[in-house]
Amino acid sequence: MRASDEAEFTEFAGVMVRRLRRTAYLMCGDWHRAEDAAQDALVKVYRRWNRIDRSQGLNGYAHQCLVTAVFDQSRKAWRRRERLIDVDESLQLKDVAGSVDDRMLVVPALATLPPGQRACVVLRHYADLSLEQTAEIVGIGVGGVKSQTSRGLGQLRELLDQTERSTR
Repeated sequence: MRASDEAEFTEFAGVMVRRLRRTAYLMCGDWHRAEDAAQDALVKVYRRWNRIDRSQGLNGYAHQCLVTAVFDQSRKAWRRRERLIDVDESLQLKDVAGSVDDRMLVVPALATLPPGQRACVVLRHYADLSLEQTAEIVGIGVGGVKSQTSRGLGQLRELLDQTERSTR
């Protein structure tokens, strides 16, 4: 890779790494797995850096690599092991978005969604990607993205309403 390409990638990775990590966290609910997925995605982008059509935008391709990395991780056996919660994890949540109460409800609720619905909801409403970008990243049609997003949001709304009623 040429020095100018290397510098360009380094700048891109510096800008994207936090966003990719946060997006991955919302998809998998684990900061360590999110970090691994973000790094895996950036490695894939790096390997194809010279062949990527930059006129189409790098953001979508990076998110496509991220979604693939998160889905690949979810298939691994180690995912099924019991997970200990880091003491600092609740402090790290402040980077995601919204109030602490909202995060404490939304992040576990997202984890209950099937992977496809979770990916569509996170990419559309957190990563703020278009229907077309989300469809390309997830590998389904625009109608599928609309359907998955609608179902996911409906399931989240129902779950969060139940949680709110039970805390009254």
